[in-house]
Amino acid sequence: MNEMELVELFGAIAPTLRAAIRAVYKCGNFNPLEAEKRIKLLNGYYADMYALPMVVALAFRIDTSGAATVRNALLERLCRRKEKQVLLVSMNNRMPYEC
Repeated sequence: MNEMELVELFGAIAPTLRAAIRAVYKCGNFNPLEAEKRIKLLNGYYADMYALPMVVALAFRIDTSGAATVRNALLERLCRRKEKQVLLVSMNNRMPYEC
């Protein structure tokens, strides 16, 4: 999603969105090379497109009603999953503990 789409989705103003993006990068959770991609438009300008993990992080960082709607939708989908998860632990390569 580009910046204008995110502004419309979250119901925030562009400076608030940009500040939240800088804060996410400052925390060190995302690398800008992985979280955004710059694409060239037909008119010669460039647009920054943000990946889904960045959109999710912004939804939890921005405090607007639009962001709350996105957060609730994400949490509802995560909590609705009823698949069983299996945790496999390998005990073959045990390291001896020294005291």
